[in-house]
Amino acid sequence: MKISSSRASSPFRQPKAVWVVAFACVVSFMGIGLVDPILPALANKLHATPSSVELLFTSYLVVTAVAMLVTGWVSSRIGAKYTLMSGLLLIVVFSALAGASNSIGGIVGFRAGWGIGNALFIATSLAVIVASASGGFSGAIVLYETALGVGIGLGPLVGGELGGISWRGPFFGVTTLMSISLIATLVLVEKTPKPARRTSIVDPVRALRHKGLLVMSITALLYNWGFFTLLAYTPFPMHLSIHELGYTFTGWGTLVAVFAIFVAPRLQDRFGTARTLYVNLILLAIDLLVIAAFTSSKAVLIVAVIISGSFVGLNNTLTTQAVMLVSPVERSVASAAYGFVRFIGGGLAPFVAAKLASAYNVHVPFYLGAFAVGLGVIVLSRGHELLRVAEIPHGVTVEIPMASSNITNVLLEN
Repeated sequence: MKISSSRASSPFRQPKAVWVVAFACVVSFMGIGLVDPILPALANKLHATPSSVELLFTSYLVVTAVAMLVTGWVSSRIGAKYTLMSGLLLIVVFSALAGASNSIGGIVGFRAGWGIGNALFIATSLAVIVASASGGFSGAIVLYETALGVGIGLGPLVGGELGGISWRGPFFGVTTLMSISLIATLVLVEKTPKPARRTSIVDPVRALRHKGLLVMSITALLYNWGFFTLLAYTPFPMHLSIHELGYTFTGWGTLVAVFAIFVAPRLQDRFGTARTLYVNLILLAIDLLVIAAFTSSKAVLIVAVIISGSFVGLNNTLTTQAVMLVSPVERSVASAAYGFVRFIGGGLAPFVAAKLASAYNVHVPFYLGAFAVGLGVIVLSRGHELLRVAEIPHGVTVEIPMASSNITNVLLEN
């Protein structure tokens, strides 16, 4: 690892191609929260149960997780640009089909196809931005997390506004924006050379044998269980209109963006990655406990959901950086392995939450979410020494080899 003590250039001064990928990232991440405001409306208009509606998250994220295993295999054969375009094309097609569907089963199925495109895009976009962005590794992560924060913040707002016109609106909105991204990628992103070594489908699974990547991935699975319980299920006990849900989650998403972009680097500089993550996960678990205890209070739910955005923003930035630094494999393989594990938790949590609420009461899913996040703190502590790799001062340029069998040892020695 090469570290320069000079201040890195601004992460927002980038080539056009990087901005194209970043814009597509914004739209991709919008897809996560886009359907939040319309979940109760979908259940009502399509005569579906909450657990059926929650399958919109489950099919999308579980398929994304499994498809992550093949992203490296595809990218190493057709190159990053065409992998990005394949993912964008699938998102365009399946978001349009979801918007045109007349049944909850059809939408769930098309969201699964959407998830395949999402996996191809997410795994490749991060690797492309890290490789192409100016400002070094830290600058690339800031840019990526900015796109994530803006996308998550805009998703509920756009979903609420378009959903107020029709529940089909958010799906067709994604179709339109991703079509623009697809054309821009075709025109402005240069063709990338194919990697010298072709990646195997089992490479991401093999990569999980490395302790650092495994610890971070399991921690992320447990964190995502709590996070997606909050994101996907709180719209039901809130009993708000589509617009009100959109504004609530826009407030949440705004905090995600602010804390991911501005606060996370400062806290990392002052307290370090490990301590910041420990405290942050504990605070998120407490927030979920508050939601669990006061689920019948609309005011408490709104405030607790919005505040949780700060914890989500911090976790996203610090975890993404840590995963890339502790992983002794290519970035694309590390991203695929990490995405495979963490999206499993995010996909299963909403469906399980709806089932638990139906079988017991509305408080139980959030107690389980709090327990999962708390357990994540314990798992994270198992890789405490490896987290020292992620202690990079903000503003320092870091160059990391794309692949090295002994990179973890080299990093720890430095």
